[in-house]
Amino acid sequence: MVTHSPDRQAARVPAADAFTPLLTTAFGSHPPVRIEFWDGSAIGPVDGPGTIRVQSPDAVRRMMWALGELGLGRAFVAGDLDIDGDIYRTLRAVQTGADRDTKLGVRGGLAALRAAASLGVLGRPPAPPPEEARPHGWLHSRGRDAYDISHHYDVGNDFYRLVLGPSMTYSCARFTDPGTTTLEEAQSAKHELIARKLGLRQDMRLLDVGCGWGSLALHAAAAHGVQVVGVTISQEQAALARERVAAAGLGDQVEVRLQDYRDLSGERFDAISSVGMFEHVGRKRMGQYFTTLHGLLGPRGRLLNHAISSIGGSALGRRSFIGRYVFPDGELMDVGQVVLAMEDAGFEVRDVESLREHYALTLRAWIANLESHWDEAVAMAGEARARIWRLYMAGSALGFEDGGVSIHQVLGVVPEVGGAVAMPPTRRDWM
Repeated sequence: MVTHSPDRQAARVPAADAFTPLLTTAFGSHPPVRIEFWDGSAIGPVDGPGTIRVQSPDAVRRMMWALGELGLGRAFVAGDLDIDGDIYRTLRAVQTGADRDTKLGVRGGLAALRAAASLGVLGRPPAPPPEEARPHGWLHSRGRDAYDISHHYDVGNDFYRLVLGPSMTYSCARFTDPGTTTLEEAQSAKHELIARKLGLRQDMRLLDVGCGWGSLALHAAAAHGVQVVGVTISQEQAALARERVAAAGLGDQVEVRLQDYRDLSGERFDAISSVGMFEHVGRKRMGQYFTTLHGLLGPRGRLLNHAISSIGGSALGRRSFIGRYVFPDGELMDVGQVVLAMEDAGFEVRDVESLREHYALTLRAWIANLESHWDEAVAMAGEARARIWRLYMAGSALGFEDGGVSIHQVLGVVPEVGGAVAMPPTRRDWM
């Protein structure tokens, strides 16, 4: 198809006028945020929560050729679409303002096609941004999982240090006093909560599955005197974790391995932590996962599984923004399914705790770090990557705030013959 020049597009009809019928149908009225187009035309309130800028006709082409989240995501990552103002309020306004009873379907697609045709912007879009994940092979095979993990975590340790702060902990913190607790204090409080739930004591042996940059392993060794084996399949995480262990003088207590959990066998541990890793396991391998970990524990051994969850479970599909740009092949389990899978593997589940609101606070702290060091983040990881992280973390924060997603810590124990598990009588000792 022929793509017309911007001058000819402008001469035909203002872009806002062309898309007004589609937008008013989608929102049930005028959109709740201002939408400005490349030709200077706009629709929506000037005093709304924010402005969505359609910077280029390429944004329309991307959305026409990949309907839904994928096209929108490609346009945002490429800079063809942008958000000015408070990103949380803008996204929330779009989410709540959409007419839930309106099913655009084919009718909406035809309306969009007519609008694009009237502007002379039909044509093939540019290639997708190179940051887009394209995994190959069997789902959750070793090779494919290694690719997925590298795509997300091997984007630069300095970039993650900027976003996560000094704690270098990429999981939900625990804000004991949200008004005064810093992010670093909240991450330390989360590590201590896990250590207490696991009953860590001097000279116990802890396995940290998906150890990241080693923060929980360092806390367990320094504060509780345990011996720790941390495993990860991210090369950059393993390298920095080993550096941090050496710098802390804990090399005789903490071993960091570049190892897949499926290769763990023939060893024995007193406790196992799995924090922010389970989302990469997948529904079909969930039973194998818990069975493998159960086999590494002796009687009274404890497992703490800390993972994002969703009601009924959900896969982060390849046509979703997060599935394509953030967590390829990621899957969220229903916490009820997790409990059943742990019980099937032989664990007695003794405690389930939601930290949903805490993750929203954690994400907002990470975004504040990113936005306050934006130029540095772009220099480290590229503008596209920085844009991906800003959008995904803001959207995730809203999801945790409204309950669209949650996060649970599930504590399982291997019972002895007769059912003894040596648990404290109440949660008081954990708090």
